[in-house]
Amino acid sequence: MRRRMYFLLPDLASAQRTMSDLLLARVEERHIHFMAREDMELEGLHEANLLQTSDIVHGAEAGLVIGGFCGLAVGAVAAFFPIVGTKPQWELMIITAPLGSLFGAWVSSMIGCSVPNSRLKPFKDAVERGMILLMIDVRDGRVEEIRELLREHHPEAHMEGVESAIPAFP
Repeated sequence: MRRRMYFLLPDLASAQRTMSDLLLARVEERHIHFMAREDMELEGLHEANLLQTSDIVHGAEAGLVIGGFCGLAVGAVAAFFPIVGTKPQWELMIITAPLGSLFGAWVSSMIGCSVPNSRLKPFKDAVERGMILLMIDVRDGRVEEIRELLREHHPEAHMEGVESAIPAFP
């Protein structure tokens, strides 16, 4: 299980030094994400992508569940009112529930990719003022180690919190 740590950094030079120290501490680059204003250039830094900056994951999860229930309901209605024969066709529910889940996940993720990540709202004002948001995904056992590393070598980095759990795949 990984946890996401949030830090606010004052400028690009500080962010680049922090990135170097994290790489030396054997944090993989794919687990380090930087986010700044749109007009700021993040040279040499691993920028946050759509998975971190939008609600695509939350949208897909919600759509999967809602679509599955809708598919199950459609399958139940189709089973009770069969097109062929007079007996209920329960096997339709086996087909419509997964199809509903897939369709719901797809539609909701398309909507979610256009919505800003709700978990990043507390950092919006600081980022607009020119600060750089650093998100680090680390294993549970390394949270304290990384916190101490940044506290010692980068006092300008303000710890903004630790998220309890993040998706395993990003």
